[in-house]
Amino acid sequence: MSRILVVDDDSVLQRTLRINLRARGHEVLLASSGLDAVSTFFTQKPELVILDLGLPDLDGVEVLKQIRAQADVPIIVLSARQHADDKVEALDEGADDYVSKPFSMDELLARVRVALRRTATDQEPPPTFVSDGLSLDFQNHEAHLDGRFVHLTPTEWRLLAELARHDGRLVSHQDLLRNVWGPTYGNEHHYLRVFSNQIRRKIERDPSRPRHLVNEPGVGYRLQP
Repeated sequence: MSRILVVDDDSVLQRTLRINLRARGHEVLLASSGLDAVSTFFTQKPELVILDLGLPDLDGVEVLKQIRAQADVPIIVLSARQHADDKVEALDEGADDYVSKPFSMDELLARVRVALRRTATDQEPPPTFVSDGLSLDFQNHEAHLDGRFVHLTPTEWRLLAELARHDGRLVSHQDLLRNVWGPTYGNEHHYLRVFSNQIRRKIERDPSRPRHLVNEPGVGYRLQP
């Protein structure tokens, strides 16, 4: 059983999510405002957050920032905002997934299962990656660039680990999405754009001319040794 925080000011949706999540054995915490969400998160320490962006006080993105600044738990945004810029902003600020309203309950529950499974299952990590001032220790989740510590989120580690397992070979967009986010993914190419840009800002000396995380447009990515 996992503890899940649902943040939404729609009481009907809260009740629906609570019923469906409890039916699958989860403990459910509810918050109807941004301030309540932040307070509940840091006092109750849930294993996963389902977060609406349209809250009555704090914008959901601000809640996302405050949680992500101090914790690496999976955050699934569940929002009526369907513009691409809103999705990119949420992912850029640390969301692990984005589900648009109206949504399929079965799909949302599948994404919850995938997110919780990722945090509970430890795959055999690839060997440490060392190249041109960059060191990625996948066993201990420690990254350094030119001797300076670099903080990477769990999703960023998973993406880099999947690339490292292929030893410099190109990995297709579809394979990356399925292996990092789960088997129901394959067309969310904007996820890869957002996370690759975030990673490059952290591990590249010049993010505009990447040396390590290289992509072939329309094909895939490689971690270049």
